[in-house]
Amino acid sequence: MIPLLHDFSSARVLVFGGGSVGARKARRFAREADVVVVSPEFTDESFGGASLVRAAPEPAEIDDWLERVDPALVVAATSDEAINDAIERATRTRSILLNRADRSGERDAGSVVVPATVREDPVVVSIATGGTAPAVSKHLRRELEETLEGAGEMARLCGELRGELKSRDVSPERRREIVTDVVERPGVWTALRTGAPNCGQVIEDVLSEELPTEGDRS
Repeated sequence: MIPLLHDFSSARVLVFGGGSVGARKARRFAREADVVVVSPEFTDESFGGASLVRAAPEPAEIDDWLERVDPALVVAATSDEAINDAIERATRTRSILLNRADRSGERDAGSVVVPATVREDPVVVSIATGGTAPAVSKHLRRELEETLEGAGEMARLCGELRGELKSRDVSPERRREIVTDVVERPGVWTALRTGAPNCGQVIEDVLSEELPTEGDRS
């Protein structure tokens, strides 16, 4: 499977299943998408603000639900294999992305896996094991949470720094060299993680070190 990042802003995600798995999937997608969860019963867990529809659709009714909701992605998270099979058939017919939560390992063409994710916005790192070892994904996620501390601030710093260098007509090659040097400085990472300076101050410090002043050029 090829890992991709997909923007679900303003899209609709339809989750079949109101148990703990359905709740977890709903919380994940509700950060961006309009999520609808269909189930005869719902766990007490949070669904992340998703719309909950109390219903027990039969396999023959799944296509009607897809027509009604018009989702970009469907999650099959029920405990009824016949319902999940019907969801898979219906989504395949309509070329709708499907995340089948009751299966691991090999996937059918067009299926979607929701990986373990570590976020340090705007940095996102996802881990997947092809459904073979979820425990490995969880372990690596915990490891990466500490490693990525400060990565979001670093990404924002580099974006602002590149923009400032470009505005000063610094060549693309030199911009890459300067930004790479900043990323590789342990002191900058430490400062960003402790929250000591703001990005603007770091940028000014870098520019004063890297770029000649009018006096230097004369």
